[in-house]
Amino acid sequence: MADRAIFQDFVVTRSDRLLRTAYLLTHDWATAEDLLQEALAKAWFAWAGIDEPEAYVRRTLVTTYTSWWRRRWRRELPSGDLPEEPAHDEAGRREELWQAVGRLPARQRAVIVLRFYEDLPVAEVAAILGCQEGTVKSQTAKALAKLRVDESIVKELHR
Repeated sequence: MADRAIFQDFVVTRSDRLLRTAYLLTHDWATAEDLLQEALAKAWFAWAGIDEPEAYVRRTLVTTYTSWWRRRWRRELPSGDLPEEPAHDEAGRREELWQAVGRLPARQRAVIVLRFYEDLPVAEVAAILGCQEGTVKSQTAKALAKLRVDESIVKELHR
């Protein structure tokens, strides 16, 4: 019974922050809620053996998201209509950046979210992802390089 109360307290106090992390990974609130629910369900079954619950759930979020992303069927769908070019404001630029981040491979996206949006140090990101700090650094460098040459961002900078 004590474990249940501790778990419930953890969910109540940490869900908002964890949901934000899930949203930053998925960029969709409904999918983020599903991702968090699945991660918390996995955490519940392992609860007795978890030393650092928040780190465990974050890692579970990332690994679950990565497996979902790998299974996702990705294909461009043609459209007969071209969108009108809207006036770009700060929100539009942010959306373009998010779209570019969304085109990154799952692991690189996870590194960008954890390092820059969650503001976690390299060592903590490495622990969450279960890899070496050097891997986090190289994945960060690769992700930033891809973002630097992403056409949607580059064309916006040259306007």
